[in-house]
Amino acid sequence: MPDAVVIGSGPNGLVAANLLADEGWSVEVLEEQPEPGGAVRHDGEVAPGFVNDLFSSFYPLAAASPVLSGLHLEKHGLRWAHAPHVLAHPLIDGTCAVLDRDVGTTAASLDVFAPGDGAAWQRLHDVWDRYRADILDALFTPFPPVKAAARLALRLRGAGGLRLARTLVLPVRRLGEEEFRGEGGRLLLAGNALHADLAPEAAGSGGFGWLMSMLGQTYGFPVPVGGSGALTEALVRRLRSLGGTLRCGQRVDRVVVRDRRAVGVRTAGGETIAARRAVLANVSVPALYGTLVDPADLPGQVLADLERFQWDFATFKVDWALSGPVPWQCDRAAGAGTVHLSDGLDELTRFAAQIAMRQVPDRPFTLFGQMTTSDRSRSPEGTESAWAYTHVPQDIRADAGEEGITGSWDAREQELMADRVERQVERFAPGFRSLVRARRILAPPTLQSMDANLHGGAINGGTTAMHQQLFFRPVPGTGRPETPVAGLYLASAGAHPGGGVHGAPGANAARAALRQHRLAGLTRVQRVLTRRDRTGDRR
Repeated sequence: MPDAVVIGSGPNGLVAANLLADEGWSVEVLEEQPEPGGAVRHDGEVAPGFVNDLFSSFYPLAAASPVLSGLHLEKHGLRWAHAPHVLAHPLIDGTCAVLDRDVGTTAASLDVFAPGDGAAWQRLHDVWDRYRADILDALFTPFPPVKAAARLALRLRGAGGLRLARTLVLPVRRLGEEEFRGEGGRLLLAGNALHADLAPEAAGSGGFGWLMSMLGQTYGFPVPVGGSGALTEALVRRLRSLGGTLRCGQRVDRVVVRDRRAVGVRTAGGETIAARRAVLANVSVPALYGTLVDPADLPGQVLADLERFQWDFATFKVDWALSGPVPWQCDRAAGAGTVHLSDGLDELTRFAAQIAMRQVPDRPFTLFGQMTTSDRSRSPEGTESAWAYTHVPQDIRADAGEEGITGSWDAREQELMADRVERQVERFAPGFRSLVRARRILAPPTLQSMDANLHGGAINGGTTAMHQQLFFRPVPGTGRPETPVAGLYLASAGAHPGGGVHGAPGANAARAALRQHRLAGLTRVQRVLTRRDRTGDRR
């Protein structure tokens, strides 16, 4: 009987398992898919000699995460690579905002849009540099991050703190208008906000866009050498070196609860695996509270709150094998690992508004990844392994385009949407489509079939909007990995601080389990001492 059972072998599950194993716990990880990794996997199925990431690709949060750095995965084979530039946002007129790890290079690209905007970017970066350590500490620890928040509050006391707080809750459109005269800086912030499901007019999108931009400025958007799955492989090797067990092809369909305490799990094959100390669930919130745990073992309020749980946008992704480099109209985009494709801030707002109206966007904002530019091992010399993804509504009511896409995502609709994505790329890179040697389409149902946590293609474990963050995540009054069932911990992106490959939800869940075990041990010792004292008194 293992001390802990971990459901799911995505990065959060594997981080949790490693941290428990570090403390001497015996750990068994159960994974539904035939291979580990969750949304951190790659393959070579698009074309011979090409490596394509199946889901996530660029990892600024991993580079910044004290959780992952503390695991020293470089000792287990993990290596990182960077593109010459972090990110580019070209416009059809040939101008291009560039995010680079050198702040001077970033600033110079923004001065092209409006003189002085480079200095404005420097000021935003100075704020980040001043408070970065405390912000990251607060981000990667369980909510409420008491120590980190106290340190940050002391440093921010007075009007300066209030001004920063105001900046963080601003819509990104307003933040860009306040800080920049030209469109370049505004585009970097807004495009990064839309890595999540935050429209340019959404409260808090300014803070998220600023955070992602500054992470890229400081840490870049690195990729694992050889494919995203190299990160998973390093986590698995580390776990096994500590005696941990990983079993794939094992779908868990029930958390076994006895006397309101999780005591194990039952698989779809009928096997029951007991857990001596804890069960950690790297699964979505609706799956945990709506399927794996019997409703009778949950408070009514949790079940009621679950009905209001909001997923983030659905995702539609295309992978390509290209016979040559992308022919960007703006040369500076050629050196960027990630390229944002939208012709201006208003087009971003139009895209987000169409999703809000449950329409498939006609000009989809597209995140384009140049993987060979970032890591030369991804394809033969002179070629490019590339991908792009865009967002669509979870519940589609209409098509803003002319093809009549309904959201059935049959073969016809997948091809139509992939063509639409390619046309968007072609706007900024004329001749792109002539380079396509092969492509693979990953529609929302396909993504979910390959990782059940990606419900309808949602990649962040639930909306990033303010009403489902901090102590509202995953439902009001929580914000921590503990659940209403003793010994059961939420270890997925559904828990604070949410999506992104950084390992914090898994680490927080593991630490909560360890802490509870220590407290239980102290309680038992206290009971023994109390009994001894009473016996002594009678004597």
